[in-house]
Amino acid sequence: MSIQSPGLFIAFEGGDGAGKSTQAARLFDALESKGLTVLRTREPGGTPIGEKLRSLVLDHGHGTIDARTEALMFAAARAAHASQVIRPALALGHVVITDRYIDSSVAYQGAGRGLGAEDVRSLNEWATEGLHPHLTVLLDVEPSDGRERRTAGDAAEDRLESEPDTFHTAIRDAFLQLAAAAPDSYLVLPAALDIETLAARILERVEALLGDRVSQ
Repeated sequence: MSIQSPGLFIAFEGGDGAGKSTQAARLFDALESKGLTVLRTREPGGTPIGEKLRSLVLDHGHGTIDARTEALMFAAARAAHASQVIRPALALGHVVITDRYIDSSVAYQGAGRGLGAEDVRSLNEWATEGLHPHLTVLLDVEPSDGRERRTAGDAAEDRLESEPDTFHTAIRDAFLQLAAAAPDSYLVLPAALDIETLAARILERVEALLGDRVSQ
Protein backbone atom coordinates (compact mmCIF):
# COMPACT_ATOMS: atom_id res chain seq x y z
CA MET A 1 0.00 0.00 0.00
CA SER A 2 1.09 3.54 -0.68
CA ILE A 3 0.15 4.93 2.72
CA GLN A 4 0.73 3.67 6.23
CA SER A 5 -2.42 4.25 8.28
CA PRO A 6 -5.27 2.20 9.70
CA GLY A 7 -7.86 3.77 7.39
CA LEU A 8 -8.87 3.01 3.82
CA PHE A 9 -8.64 5.61 1.07
CA ILE A 10 -10.77 5.23 -2.08
CA ALA A 11 -10.82 7.63 -5.02
CA PHE A 12 -13.42 7.77 -7.80
CA GLU A 13 -12.12 8.93 -11.17
CA GLY A 14 -13.43 9.27 -14.70
CA GLY A 15 -14.61 11.77 -17.25
CA ASP A 16 -17.37 14.28 -16.65
CA GLY A 17 -20.74 12.55 -16.65
CA ALA A 18 -19.35 9.13 -15.70
CA GLY A 19 -21.50 8.85 -12.57
CA LYS A 20 -18.74 9.20 -9.97
CA SER A 21 -20.84 11.18 -7.50
CA THR A 22 -23.68 8.68 -7.70
CA GLN A 23 -21.43 5.70 -7.07
CA ALA A 24 -19.47 7.46 -4.32
CA ALA A 25 -22.77 8.12 -2.55
CA ARG A 26 -23.87 4.51 -2.98
CA LEU A 27 -20.60 3.21 -1.55
CA PHE A 28 -20.81 5.65 1.36
CA ASP A 29 -24.29 4.43 2.26
CA ALA A 30 -23.32 0.76 1.94
CA LEU A 31 -20.27 1.08 4.17
CA GLU A 32 -22.05 3.21 6.76
CA SER A 33 -24.78 0.57 6.98
CA LYS A 34 -22.08 -1.90 7.99
CA GLY A 35 -21.13 0.27 10.95
CA LEU A 36 -17.99 1.80 9.44
CA THR A 37 -17.09 5.46 9.91
CA VAL A 38 -16.96 6.91 6.41
CA LEU A 39 -16.00 10.34 5.12
CA ARG A 40 -17.24 11.33 1.66
CA THR A 41 -15.53 14.32 0.10
CA ARG A 42 -14.70 15.82 -3.30
CA GLU A 43 -12.11 17.66 -5.34
CA PRO A 44 -11.60 20.43 -5.84
CA GLY A 45 -13.18 21.13 -2.48
CA GLY A 46 -13.45 19.42 0.86
CA THR A 47 -12.10 22.44 2.75
CA PRO A 48 -13.19 26.11 2.86
CA ILE A 49 -10.26 27.19 0.69
CA GLY A 50 -10.79 24.22 -1.60
CA GLU A 51 -14.41 25.15 -2.18
CA LYS A 52 -13.43 28.73 -3.03
CA LEU A 53 -10.83 27.46 -5.47
CA ARG A 54 -13.43 25.11 -6.95
CA SER A 55 -15.64 28.06 -7.81
CA LEU A 56 -12.75 30.01 -9.29
CA VAL A 57 -11.45 27.20 -11.46
CA LEU A 58 -14.74 25.62 -12.61
CA ASP A 59 -17.27 28.44 -12.84
CA HIS A 60 -17.52 30.58 -15.93
CA GLY A 61 -16.97 34.32 -15.63
CA HIS A 62 -13.59 34.54 -13.89
CA GLY A 63 -11.68 35.53 -17.00
CA THR A 64 -8.95 33.58 -18.74
CA ILE A 65 -7.24 30.86 -16.71
CA ASP A 66 -4.10 29.58 -18.40
CA ALA A 67 -3.14 25.92 -18.12
CA ARG A 68 -0.37 26.34 -15.53
CA THR A 69 -2.51 28.53 -13.30
CA GLU A 70 -5.29 25.96 -13.57
CA ALA A 71 -2.94 23.13 -12.58
CA LEU A 72 -1.60 25.10 -9.60
CA MET A 73 -5.11 25.94 -8.39
CA PHE A 74 -6.11 22.29 -8.41
CA ALA A 75 -2.87 21.33 -6.64
CA ALA A 76 -3.38 24.02 -3.98
CA ALA A 77 -6.90 22.78 -3.26
CA ARG A 78 -5.59 19.21 -3.10
CA ALA A 79 -2.78 20.11 -0.70
CA ALA A 80 -5.29 21.54 1.78
CA HIS A 81 -7.62 18.59 1.25
CA ALA A 82 -4.91 15.99 1.91
CA SER A 83 -3.47 17.76 4.93
CA GLN A 84 -6.63 18.99 6.62
CA VAL A 85 -9.18 16.32 5.77
CA ILE A 86 -7.91 13.05 4.32
CA ARG A 87 -4.84 12.33 6.46
CA PRO A 88 -6.58 13.07 9.79
CA ALA A 89 -9.52 10.82 8.88
CA LEU A 90 -7.25 7.96 7.81
CA ALA A 91 -5.23 8.30 11.01
CA LEU A 92 -8.47 7.70 12.95
CA GLY A 93 -9.11 4.52 10.98
CA HIS A 94 -11.94 5.91 8.88
CA VAL A 95 -12.81 5.08 5.29
CA VAL A 96 -12.31 8.11 3.03
CA ILE A 97 -14.14 8.29 -0.31
CA THR A 98 -13.16 11.15 -2.60
CA ASP A 99 -14.78 12.19 -5.86
CA ARG A 100 -11.57 12.90 -7.86
CA TYR A 101 -7.94 13.02 -6.77
CA ILE A 102 -4.46 13.26 -8.36
CA ASP A 103 -5.37 11.24 -11.46
CA SER A 104 -7.81 13.96 -12.50
CA SER A 105 -5.01 16.53 -12.64
CA VAL A 106 -2.74 14.14 -14.53
CA ALA A 107 -5.53 13.53 -17.04
CA TYR A 108 -7.07 17.01 -17.34
CA GLN A 109 -4.03 19.26 -17.03
CA GLY A 110 -1.32 16.77 -17.97
CA ALA A 111 -3.03 15.32 -21.04
CA GLY A 112 -5.99 17.59 -21.77
CA ARG A 113 -4.04 20.84 -21.38
CA GLY A 114 -0.79 19.36 -22.68
CA LEU A 115 1.32 20.19 -19.62
CA GLY A 116 2.74 16.67 -19.45
CA ALA A 117 1.68 13.85 -17.16
CA GLU A 118 4.96 13.59 -15.25
CA ASP A 119 5.23 17.31 -14.48
CA VAL A 120 1.67 17.43 -13.20
CA ARG A 121 2.13 14.23 -11.22
CA SER A 122 5.30 15.58 -9.59
CA LEU A 123 3.51 18.78 -8.59
CA ASN A 124 0.72 16.83 -6.95
CA GLU A 125 3.04 14.33 -5.27
CA TRP A 126 4.65 17.32 -3.59
CA ALA A 127 1.29 18.91 -2.75
CA THR A 128 -0.02 15.75 -1.08
CA GLU A 129 3.31 14.54 0.37
CA GLY A 130 2.87 11.29 -1.52
CA LEU A 131 -0.59 10.41 -0.25
CA HIS A 132 -2.10 7.80 -2.58
CA PRO A 133 -5.44 5.96 -2.57
CA HIS A 134 -5.54 2.27 -1.70
CA LEU A 135 -8.02 1.86 -4.56
CA THR A 136 -9.03 4.02 -7.49
CA VAL A 137 -12.40 3.26 -9.07
CA LEU A 138 -12.29 4.41 -12.69
CA LEU A 139 -15.66 4.78 -14.38
CA ASP A 140 -14.86 4.77 -18.07
CA VAL A 141 -17.22 6.90 -20.15
CA GLU A 142 -17.33 7.72 -23.85
CA PRO A 143 -17.00 11.52 -24.26
CA SER A 144 -20.25 11.75 -26.23
CA ASP A 145 -22.11 9.71 -23.59
CA GLY A 146 -20.68 11.88 -20.82
CA ARG A 147 -21.86 15.06 -22.52
CA GLU A 148 -25.33 13.61 -23.07
CA ARG A 149 -25.56 12.66 -19.38
CA ARG A 150 -24.36 15.97 -17.98
CA THR A 151 -26.54 18.12 -20.23
CA ALA A 152 -29.71 16.10 -19.59
CA GLY A 153 -32.53 18.36 -18.50
CA ASP A 154 -30.77 21.47 -19.84
CA ALA A 155 -28.10 21.30 -17.12
CA ALA A 156 -25.31 23.82 -17.66
CA GLU A 157 -21.74 22.60 -18.18
CA ASP A 158 -18.91 24.07 -16.13
CA ARG A 159 -15.73 25.51 -17.64
CA LEU A 160 -14.02 22.11 -18.10
CA GLU A 161 -17.13 20.16 -19.03
CA SER A 162 -17.79 22.57 -21.88
CA GLU A 163 -14.46 21.76 -23.58
CA PRO A 164 -14.79 19.90 -26.94
CA ASP A 165 -14.95 16.12 -27.22
CA THR A 166 -11.31 16.00 -28.40
CA PHE A 167 -10.30 17.32 -24.97
CA HIS A 168 -12.43 14.73 -23.19
CA THR A 169 -11.08 11.95 -25.44
CA ALA A 170 -7.52 12.83 -24.39
CA ILE A 171 -8.62 12.73 -20.76
CA ARG A 172 -10.28 9.33 -21.17
CA ASP A 173 -7.15 7.90 -22.79
CA ALA A 174 -4.99 9.27 -19.96
CA PHE A 175 -7.19 7.69 -17.28
CA LEU A 176 -7.04 4.31 -19.01
CA GLN A 177 -3.26 4.54 -19.32
CA LEU A 178 -2.94 5.27 -15.60
CA ALA A 179 -5.07 2.25 -14.76
CA ALA A 180 -3.17 -0.03 -17.16
CA ALA A 181 0.13 0.96 -15.53
CA ALA A 182 -1.00 -0.13 -12.04
CA PRO A 183 -3.85 -2.64 -12.48
CA ASP A 184 -3.77 -3.90 -8.88
CA SER A 185 -4.62 -0.40 -7.61
CA TYR A 186 -7.56 0.19 -9.95
CA LEU A 187 -11.05 -1.10 -10.58
CA VAL A 188 -12.03 -0.08 -14.12
CA LEU A 189 -15.72 -0.33 -14.96
CA PRO A 190 -17.76 0.82 -17.97
CA ALA A 191 -19.87 3.78 -16.90
CA ALA A 192 -22.61 2.50 -19.23
CA LEU A 193 -23.42 -0.34 -16.81
CA ASP A 194 -26.58 0.16 -14.77
CA ILE A 195 -26.27 1.88 -11.39
CA GLU A 196 -27.06 -1.23 -9.35
CA THR A 197 -24.49 -3.40 -11.15
CA LEU A 198 -21.79 -0.78 -10.76
CA ALA A 199 -22.55 -0.32 -7.06
CA ALA A 200 -22.44 -4.07 -6.41
CA ARG A 201 -19.11 -4.56 -8.19
CA ILE A 202 -17.53 -1.59 -6.41
CA LEU A 203 -18.74 -2.76 -3.00
CA GLU A 204 -17.44 -6.27 -3.67
CA ARG A 205 -13.94 -4.94 -4.38
CA VAL A 206 -13.96 -2.62 -1.36
CA GLU A 207 -15.18 -5.39 0.95
CA ALA A 208 -12.29 -7.54 -0.25
CA LEU A 209 -9.87 -4.74 0.58
CA LEU A 210 -11.39 -4.29 4.01
CA GLY A 211 -11.16 -8.03 4.63
CA ASP A 212 -7.52 -8.12 3.60
CA ARG A 213 -6.65 -5.28 5.96
CA VAL A 214 -8.50 -6.86 8.89
CA SER A 215 -6.71 -10.16 8.36
CA GLN A 216 -3.22 -8.62 8.14
